[in-house]
This record gives sequence, structure tokens and C-alpha cells, in this order.
Amino acid sequence: MDESLTSRVSAVAALDEPTRRRLYDYVARQETPVSRDTAAEALGLSRSTVVFHLDRLVGQGLLETVAERRTGGPGAGRPSKLYRRAPQQIAVSLPDRRYELAGHLLATAVHQADGTGRSPRPILDRLARELGRDIGRASRDAHPGAGGHASVMRALEDFGFEPRVTRSAPDATIVLGNCPFHTLAQQHTELVCGMNLCLLNGLLDGLDASGVTARLDPAPDRCCVRLQPDPPTSAP
Repeated sequence: MDESLTSRVSAVAALDEPTRRRLYDYVARQETPVSRDTAAEALGLSRSTVVFHLDRLVGQGLLETVAERRTGGPGAGRPSKLYRRAPQQIAVSLPDRRYELAGHLLATAVHQADGTGRSPRPILDRLARELGRDIGRASRDAHPGAGGHASVMRALEDFGFEPRVTRSAPDATIVLGNCPFHTLAQQHTELVCGMNLCLLNGLLDGLDASGVTARLDPAPDRCCVRLQPDPPTSAP
């Protein structure tokens, strides 16, 4: 399980504790940030209990703190520590799904097509390839010591593709056990699988991975794309 998914699972699991969930729901429903004392009074809890759980929610990225003075004038004192819902979205899907990412690509392609009068399909493919290239570069920068086959496997694993090598050789074909766009691919196979193929070829470009190419190879119970070693070039 990659670090990002681990942190998201941990954040969601933190809400399984009943008191912590009540506090989160209370803070999230308020129009303005909430103080510890206000939350304790509203829920009938001790201040120490509220402090413990609120700070745990902050640590998990579910809430954030702000400092505000609730009273003005001379001698108003130090700002109070207040809590509000954190702006980031936390979602967990097993297997890993990336529907928001697909929606962003599709919406951007339609928007650019409307502005230029061009067909959205080639725009979508270009956007997916550019995004894949960015993902590959980011993975390469995050793991500078990795290279070759190991860097490809790591990037695919981090993105949720669940890569599997068909045999033990380092240049073997890589099949992808999970499609992050599974439901969309089932409903709009040609469009979404083509987008996915462009994304994966872009990822290989961003990794500077040579000797391997992403190819369409639909099959039940796995991603429609596989990564296949390029055939050896014959000597002149």
C-alpha cells in the first residue's frame, strides 16, 4: 500500500471512534471556526477529551486550526486556537480508483474543444499524455535512486495500477491488475482505454524508460493496457 493511500485509510479510520466522529461532524457543520470550549459545551464533553480528539483530527488532516481573537479592544489577549474542517478531500477506494482525475481530463478536453472548434478526442489524448509525463517525472524525482524496470514498477504501483510481471525476467511483460478508471472504461471502453493508453505512454516518457511500450491488450479482470518489451533490434 503506497504512503498516500496509507495516510488516507488512517484518516478515515480515525473517524471510527464515536467521540471523534461526533466532534468532526459538529465542527464541519459550523459556519465559523470552533473553539475547544465551545465544542466541549455543545457536546457535553470534558475539555481534555475535546482537546485530545480535536488535535488527533488535525494530525490526520481532517481538521485544521486557525488563530483568531474572539474579543477586541485593548487587552484582548492572545488569539484563540480554533478548529474548522480542512479543505482537502480525503477519499479511499479499494481497489484504487481515479474517477476525479478522469473527470478533470474529460472536462478540460471538452472545454478546450469548445474554445477551438476542434474535436475533443485528440485533445483528451494529448492532455492524458502530458499528465502521464508529469506523473513519470514526479516519480523519477521522488525516487532518484531507482531506474529502469524498478522505476516503472514503482510508478505504476503508486498510481494504483497493481503491476504484475508475467515472468521473472527483468524485461518481461507487465500486466496491470487494476484499472483506476474501471467503471468508466466499462461504459465508454474506446474513449477511456485510449485515454489510459496515452497516459501510460506519457508516464514512460516522463520516467525516461526505454525498451518498453504501452499497448492496448483488453482482457477480463485487468486493465486494458499492458507494458510490453520492445522487440530486439536486429544487427545490420
